[in-house]
Amino acid sequence: MPSSREIKRRIRSVKNVAQITRAMEMVSASKMRRAQRNVLATRPYADRMREVMANLTARVVGAARRGTLLEKRETIKSVALLVVTPDRGLCGSLVANVLRRAGRFITEQRAMGRTVDIYTFGRKGRDFFLRTGFAPAGEATRLGDAPKLEAILGVAINAISGFQAGKYDELYIIYSEFINTLVQRPAIKQLLPVESPDISTTTNVDYTYEPGEEEVLNSILPRYVETQIYQAVLESIASEHSARMVAMRNATNNAKDLVRDLTLSFNKARQAAITKEVSEIASGAAALAS
Repeated sequence: MPSSREIKRRIRSVKNVAQITRAMEMVSASKMRRAQRNVLATRPYADRMREVMANLTARVVGAARRGTLLEKRETIKSVALLVVTPDRGLCGSLVANVLRRAGRFITEQRAMGRTVDIYTFGRKGRDFFLRTGFAPAGEATRLGDAPKLEAILGVAINAISGFQAGKYDELYIIYSEFINTLVQRPAIKQLLPVESPDISTTTNVDYTYEPGEEEVLNSILPRYVETQIYQAVLESIASEHSARMVAMRNATNNAKDLVRDLTLSFNKARQAAITKEVSEIASGAAALAS
């Protein structure tokens, strides 16, 4: 059984860890609220963009789609995958879940004879693929807690250009979808070719497009895809801080439980030591009396 001094040292150590995890929980809670506001602030723009896209894609059909980001290739030979992960860890199983889903997607695509290129947002994803010998074709790290659209454009434009040049036949993104504070789940979304938004969920407005529907569509399609990528990055950031807050709260609670158990062990050890000393004194007194 450990000595009282060793147990006391462990109690101090666990209490120090609990202070750190408690502070990290509070910081993550503050960042989570800001990240949630950022996600909510972009939704009206994204919703209106989907509305315009639904209206446009319903008008532009047939041969007019050829050569645009709407064109579906007859044979899928090459796929690009954008993987969004945090730059830092200590956020529970969030990173592992996203990377596990990405690995499953890659395996499925390769089983169909397709090549897969990886583009990463976040250091965790980049480092994982580098360790596994799968060097990303493009990467963006240190995006921060409130990244600007310009921060993701480099990788986004490279991937979109690859589709336009015929290098890729499809483009997907995997990220952690923010459901609520306690629930975040890995989600995969097809970015290219662009799937026409469900027009039944949008307002039926008769827009007039200048200089023409096809010209506006070709101009707006890349912006639409960039918006989808940006939204996924913001969702991932909100998920990261939510998961980290919960993980740090659990760590703090576990530390408190451990301190309680160690304190009980300390008291038992001290009681045993006192009992032993009393027994020795009593034995000595009895020996002297005899």
